[in-house]
Amino acid sequence: MFETLRNAFKVKDIRNRILFTFFMLVVIRIGSELPAPGVNGDVFKEWFTSQAADGLGFFNAITGGSFLNMSIFALNITPYITSSIIMQLLTIAIPKLEEMQRDGEEGRKKIVSITRYLTIALGLIQSIAMTIGFYRGGYLTSNSPLTVIMVVTGLTAGSAVLMWIGERITEKGVGNGISIVLTINIISRIPQDLGTLWTQFIANKSIPKGIVAALIIIAIIVAMVVFVVVLQDAERRIPVQYSKKLQGRKQVGGQQTYIPLKVNTGGVIPVIFAQSLMQTPVIIASFLGKGNGTGVGSQILKGLSQSNWCNPEQPIYTIGLAVYLVLIIAFAYFYTQITFNPLEIANNMKRAGGFIPGIRPGKPTSDYLNQILNYIVFIGAIGLSIVAVIPIFFNGVFKADVSFGGTSIIIIVGVIIETLKQIESQMRVRYYKGFLND
Repeated sequence: MFETLRNAFKVKDIRNRILFTFFMLVVIRIGSELPAPGVNGDVFKEWFTSQAADGLGFFNAITGGSFLNMSIFALNITPYITSSIIMQLLTIAIPKLEEMQRDGEEGRKKIVSITRYLTIALGLIQSIAMTIGFYRGGYLTSNSPLTVIMVVTGLTAGSAVLMWIGERITEKGVGNGISIVLTINIISRIPQDLGTLWTQFIANKSIPKGIVAALIIIAIIVAMVVFVVVLQDAERRIPVQYSKKLQGRKQVGGQQTYIPLKVNTGGVIPVIFAQSLMQTPVIIASFLGKGNGTGVGSQILKGLSQSNWCNPEQPIYTIGLAVYLVLIIAFAYFYTQITFNPLEIANNMKRAGGFIPGIRPGKPTSDYLNQILNYIVFIGAIGLSIVAVIPIFFNGVFKADVSFGGTSIIIIVGVIIETLKQIESQMRVRYYKGFLND
């Protein structure tokens, strides 16, 4: 990694892209500390710290603390992520959008434009909902209509600005801008989480106990990172043979290649889907001041909250963890089905004269790819489940109260790997260009 970055800084264009990305990240972190106008930040922090709903904790983690600070970037890029997921689903359901996606660059631009408008709409809806909650809870500096409008406008504009910054990073920087914004938000919370671990398990302990605790924490984090790297890079390569064709007096083609099927096809999306579905009722109940009673509804909400899972004192709530794991596996299959079309790949191979050795072209090839895909998706989903469960287990059993977990590690590792690959790709392109110019 460090060798790649050192070589990248020797190329002026790539160096400028990296510096531009760094400058944009600095702007984001400054914006994350600017308070949103019209919101009483101190009162809001008191309410936030009194909540046991870790759905808010995860939301605060992916916003880089902007939500806790109630800054102008409090919504962060969550509206954009949600709108992108919605557009992916609608592309499968609506033929017009599917046709637009197949129109190449022009169609892609139209879909990106629609995603932007949908992001603004979702940001506006979320801003209004949050402002209503702030109004009822007394978190606004005043209850005048002008203050309400100012809060809604500020939060929506902050989300739009972050979307614009993410797109500029993609265009003029390195890597996927939205993913990098999400990653830097999560990374910004890690020092505070490490400080929490230090205070909770190492400080004020005897030297031998402190050393053992530190070694265990480091070993767990390193093991999870290594596991995620292996999971992200793991793939099943399906060999493909292309038939030779006669052109004039020569036979051309006949090369061998392969179809790379990633084991973790859905990336972190299945975990985010499952977590969002489980935590949305908890977050809504928190804003409405519900969920702290003893009724059936309150008990269900406690079962949905990750803060109550793997707790030896209240094992009944760990049923929620079982539901969570089932949702991760289900969403892994669901997301793979909407993003990977074996029949289309099989037809494209058939038209190009390609075939999988031992498998007939057409539908048999599609069935074979489906069979392999179902097998490796299950392995990937189990791997995701393991990464997601380990932090939850330690949080429940040992009360390791940290905001980063398996989801955060998957995002950080995945984005870093993809960004480094893109830098290496740009360096190879410039090397070939220089070779041709010589």
